[in-house]
Amino acid sequence: MTAQPKQGPVSIEPIAGLPMVRPGHDIAAMILRALADSDVELRSGDILVVAQKIVSKAEGQLVRLDQVEPSAEARALAAETEKEPELVELLLRESTEVVRRKPGVMIMRHRLGIVGANAGIDRSNIEHDDGEMALLLPLDPDASAAALREAIRVATGVNVGIIISDSMNRPWRLGTTGQAIGCAGITVIDDRRGGYDTYGRELKVTMINRVDAIAAMATLLMGETDERTPVALVRGFAPEDSTQRAADIIRPLDEDLFR
Repeated sequence: MTAQPKQGPVSIEPIAGLPMVRPGHDIAAMILRALADSDVELRSGDILVVAQKIVSKAEGQLVRLDQVEPSAEARALAAETEKEPELVELLLRESTEVVRRKPGVMIMRHRLGIVGANAGIDRSNIEHDDGEMALLLPLDPDASAAALREAIRVATGVNVGIIISDSMNRPWRLGTTGQAIGCAGITVIDDRRGGYDTYGRELKVTMINRVDAIAAMATLLMGETDERTPVALVRGFAPEDSTQRAADIIRPLDEDLFR
């Protein structure tokens, strides 16, 4: 059983003022500039929740659909699901499995292990001046989070936790919530197995997903449409230096009871 992280009063502050992110931009420097403009000084134990979209943009994960050549499989699935063949081709390239499909919907198992609609590929809040574009997830969100954390440490001397969040639907529930797809420097799973509840009953399966809970809280304040606040500062958790990753919360396929 891992030790329960201490927690005081928690605050979440969306950070405004980031310009539109484009490929090659230094988002660590952009975040630090926005924090300074907001008169916010980072402290040890702070957590920065960063929207996946700006990470993907900075890493050049934009694809022009007119430069994608659909395979025969993509064309067949596109006809079945009433989607563009070029988009379906990207879904197949980014995924390891088509989990479910029907007209208008494709649920994919992304190569990162994440199961969701359209393999996390997004076309909202990106520029389409040069043709229809699609934005893919980062190649390695945990590595992206670690690099961002290190860049901030070098610039400020402060160790913060980083969560890269994305908005996802969940089975059997309507609406999207923020979930973690990349993390660094923060306890991902608070494993309570082996502990005891209020009445002395031993906990057998209790594992608290801290990063998804924090991502959901922050995303609610960051917004998911036109708010243009892709970063939030979460303050109030005790300093951590965990080596856990967001990849650690992907349920192994042999434990998937719904396949």
